[in-house]
Parts: sequence; C-alpha cells; structure tokens
Amino acid sequence: MIDTMIGMPYPLGCTPSDKEGVKGFNFALYSSLADSVELCVFSKNQPERRIPMQRTDNIWHIFVVNVDYGDQYGFRLLSDDDNSLINPNKLMLDPYAKMVIGKPDLSSEDSRKWFLQDDPRDNAEFAPKSVITETDFDWEKTTKPNISWAKTVIYEAHIKGFTQLRDDLPESIRGTYAGLCHPNVINYLKELGITSIELLPINYHLDEVHLQEKGLHNYWGYSPLAMFAVESEYWSKQKGTTALTEFKTMVKTLHQAGIEVILDVVFNHTVESEKNYPTFCQRGIDNKTYYWYNENGDYINWTGCGNMLNLSTQVARKWVIDCLRYWAEECHVDGFRFDLASVLGRETPYFNQQALLFKEIEAVPSLRNCKFIAEPWDIGEGGYQVGNFPEYFSEWNDRFRDDICKFWLWKSGELGAFAERFAGSSDIYKKGERSPHNSVNFITAHDGFTLRDLVSYNQKHNFDNVENNQDGRNENYSYNHEFEGSIGASESVEKRRFLTSISVLSSLLLANGTPMLLAGDEFGNSQFGNNNAYCQDNQIAWLKWQDFNDELFQFTKCLIALRKRITLLNEDSWWNDETVSWFNSQGQLMEIHDWNNRKDKAFQILLNEEWLLLVNGKEESQNFSLPFLSKEWDILSGSAVTSLQDNFAIVENLALCVLHKK
Repeated sequence: MIDTMIGMPYPLGCTPSDKEGVKGFNFALYSSLADSVELCVFSKNQPERRIPMQRTDNIWHIFVVNVDYGDQYGFRLLSDDDNSLINPNKLMLDPYAKMVIGKPDLSSEDSRKWFLQDDPRDNAEFAPKSVITETDFDWEKTTKPNISWAKTVIYEAHIKGFTQLRDDLPESIRGTYAGLCHPNVINYLKELGITSIELLPINYHLDEVHLQEKGLHNYWGYSPLAMFAVESEYWSKQKGTTALTEFKTMVKTLHQAGIEVILDVVFNHTVESEKNYPTFCQRGIDNKTYYWYNENGDYINWTGCGNMLNLSTQVARKWVIDCLRYWAEECHVDGFRFDLASVLGRETPYFNQQALLFKEIEAVPSLRNCKFIAEPWDIGEGGYQVGNFPEYFSEWNDRFRDDICKFWLWKSGELGAFAERFAGSSDIYKKGERSPHNSVNFITAHDGFTLRDLVSYNQKHNFDNVENNQDGRNENYSYNHEFEGSIGASESVEKRRFLTSISVLSSLLLANGTPMLLAGDEFGNSQFGNNNAYCQDNQIAWLKWQDFNDELFQFTKCLIALRKRITLLNEDSWWNDETVSWFNSQGQLMEIHDWNNRKDKAFQILLNEEWLLLVNGKEESQNFSLPFLSKEWDILSGSAVTSLQDNFAIVENLALCVLHKK
C-alpha cells in the first residue's frame, strides 16, 4: 500500500518534500499529449505498483509517502491520439532522473522490438528505470576556484580513458571518478599547470543501435539518455559511495586543488535517434514538444544523430536550464561546453543569436559565474555560427586550428592568417563586448587526430570503427614527415616531428585567447591514426602512459608556466601598436608586402618590449636580425635557436622560439 496526497506541478522530476508535516516525495511530469499518466514504482522484492497522477494544465503530479531512496520508478502514459507515439505498455524514464539503472540490449532486431512504440508487449522488465536519489553531500566549505577567463588553460579529458592505463593508481579505481581525483593525478595536473579540466560527457548514455550491432561502444558518450544523471560506468563502486557521491567527491577534490571542472553537455539530440527507433523517454512522453519535425511529421536531423531537440519550446528550454542549474548548484561544476551548440539557438528552426534560451540562461543568478563554451556549429542549414554566439559564450575556434596547422604542417606561408589567429582572432571576435577569451584556441580535441598523430599521419586510419574508413574528418591538415605511422620512424623523422610538435604547442599556448590542450598531447599520446575514436573503448583511445615522452611533457609544462609569466596573455585585451610590434626577419616593422610574402615564411613578434617570439615556418634554418642587440636577450623556450650573437639569431626550420629581455 502506498499513501498518496495531491502533489505539486513544480519542480518537475522527483523531489523529497514535507507536505502538511508528512515526509515523502513529489513526482511531476510534463506531457501535453497524454490523457492519463501512472507513476510506476519498483521497490525491492515487490511487484510494480501503479499510482494514477493528477493533472494541472499539462503537468502530471502526485505526492507519495511510502517510497524511499533507492526505489526505482518510471511512467506509463495513455493517449487517444494515435499519432502521439504514446504506448502505455512501455515504461518511460523521467527526463529529470538523477540516477538511472539499466542499459537495454539493442543489438538485434528482436531485442529492439521491446522498445518500439508500435510493439504491444509490456517492457517494464527490460526498460531503464529512474532511481529515487539522495542528493545531500558534505562539501566541507570547499569553494569554487572561480578562475578568470584571462588565466584559464583548459585541458580536455575523458574520465575513463585518462586513468584506465595508469599503473600508479589502484586497479579498482582506474577509469573512474575516484581515479581522476587520486593524489597522483591531482599532482600531475598541478605540475602540468592547467587550470580547468573539461570532461567529455559524464551523463548517463546508451550505445546506439548500429554500435551494439557491431559489438562496439560509444566511448565518448555523445548519446545521452538522462542528462541529470551521472554515468554509472565511471563509478568505482567503492563501499559507502554512489555514482553521484563519487562524482561530487571528484569535483570537491579538484576544487581543493584549485582546478575547475567543466562538463561537456549534449542538448542537441538524444539516443532515441530516428522516429521509428527504440523509445525510452522524451519521444514516448511528448514527442511534439521535445523534437523538431517537418510539415510531414518527419524528424529534422541537423545533428546527424537521427533527431534534433526542439529547444524553442518553453518546456524544453526549462528542462535545459533546470539541468544546468542542477549541475552548477547541486554538483558545483564550474562551466559547460555545449556539443553542436547551434541547436541551442534554433527557433524556426533556424539559428537566432537572440534566441529565448540564450536570454533565459543569462538571467539565472547561479549560472552567471559559470563558463559557457559553444561548439558553434551543427550540420544543418546555417549551422556554422563561429563568432555569432552571445557575448557570455566562448567558442571553439576551428579557424585557429586550421590556420595554425596549415602554417606549420602544410608550410602555407600565410603570415597574416597566422598572426590574426595568434593575436586572438579579432576578425571574428572583436565586436560588441567580446574579448580575446571568447576564442577558445585549440589544435586538437577528442574529435580528430591527436597532436602525435597530426605529425605522424597524412591520412586517417579509422578501419577499426567498421565504417570502411568513411567516418571522421578528411581535412586534417596533417603531415607525416615522410613516414606514415606513429611507430617505427627513423631518428631523423622523430626529431623533425618533435620540433614541429613543440612549435604547434607554442603557437597554442602562447596565443592570445583561451588555450585548450587535449589530454595526452603533452606527452605524445597516439590513437594510431584514428581521428574519430568515438567507438573505441580500448587502448586505441585510452591514454597510453607507458609511452610517455618526458621531454615533450617538460616542454609543454614550461610553455604553460611561460604563458602565466607574460603579462599581455593574462590581461584578456586586444593587442595594439602600443603593446605589440611585428617585425620581418630583417628586424624591420612588417609592411603590406611582408605580410603577402609567402616565400619568406618568417617574422618576429615583440610583446610589451619584453618578449620576442621568433617564428620560422621554413624548411630550412632562418637568420633573424633582432630589433635589439642579442646581448639583451635570454633564450627561454625552443632549443631550436642554434646561435645568438651580435644582433642576430639563427633558428632551426619550422620552429617558434621565445627570447626574454634581460
């Protein structure tokens, strides 16, 4: 027997409450298409119990007394509308579920039928279920680091892959939230010098149908099922913990070390995929509210994942904002990176820079100190929106990636393009109240080659993805240095690769804007040429600590430390003629013909009359005439300076070196 009382329509989801002196839980679910809704409770050693819910407008709610933390639940909906995609024989997950249990088998046509909306069988036995979850946690007065954008150095990492192969951790916590906050890992991150770790999705996800059919897994996690719930596969299952408490402990420990936590979140699509695919949540609750569809009732698929969330509706916008607030307020995360973020601004469904969702996010007090980062594109019409997001968003700047790679790896000689990107991409971001930090500069990310592979492969090698090497980017702007592969190259090839790598890293970590470093690039991690390792939950994608290149690590560490010393890179200001001078290789101020001279491929950058950067994009050594006598300079980075005397410096081929005025 379950005692119930009339519930409240807000907040949505399952909330512990005290009603008229009685403790219990309030459940609330939005559905404009249902004619009736039942809350279904699954307690230990008890059969399913169904409780009719009351309706206020389009919100169904009930207050329940005799349930407890750990009990599982879901919803059954009934509708007279045959086009609603509602089926009372299919158990639906709470879109606000804080914990989920169950990962359905979708590997065969027969197993998938249990989750199709036109199937008449009851699937409660197999369906993923929401769990009533305790969210209280002792933060021990730990505060957020609140690192300014000007001082931010982002480190993109995967929870599992980062520690799975670290033999200096107990085996039981490798690949988990607990592993990421182990003292050895914290010490490593502190030594490297990054300020903020950006985690690939930690939300509860499923492997898509096509991957399960092939026996593969969505390693990256961009296949969300429950955006409020942590992924339990990254939980160590240590006694006295839950996936949620272990995640919070990780955040707390990182904060105690002064490191921010940024979550990669997916609000552009769900794992429910195409309209006739397995249904678990939004589609079976209110398909017309949550998804974009055309005049024929077919899904608009501008994400390439089978569906696209309609974030122009009030209900969907509230779901997004409530989710962001949960992670910021309850879990103390410091920011969010939005996958395929153009979907956030789609209202007709075309992109609108003034979309209501953007305005509503900005108005939430608890989100104002969070970092917001957009992947500013999707694959739909008008999907490329680099430079067009609201000013409180920073953006992944793929123009930086491409122009810097073309300069060093393809030896383009585009001095103007290099300088524009290095100076903060003012051509894209210097408008309104934007600052250089709005450009998140990156060379590599989870999607694409690692730095090691960027200098080791001319072509992608994605055959392990079982898509006939058709997946992944073709425009990598990489160069293998005349030997294809990250293993087996000669000593001379490896030396050239190393010099190119440190020049690329120097360009990234010493440029104006916000740098983002891919985990593993600092020590030469390879994915063996796979530039789309989203389905490789194995040693292809995991960081290979056994191949640690300490020389590259030490150089990267010194670059980050150097960045923190250069005042101009910590001011978040646009460069001007008073702070920065540009010289050609002869030591004369750059003029138009110098910028257009693709053959010279060399120039100098003087920052605040204190730091001199020598840039040689040639295949051969370059003789620089310095703006000041050489005795006034110390070599700070780049062993590529082979001579420094009188007012001359000789720099090896394809190198960026830094001199400091004595």
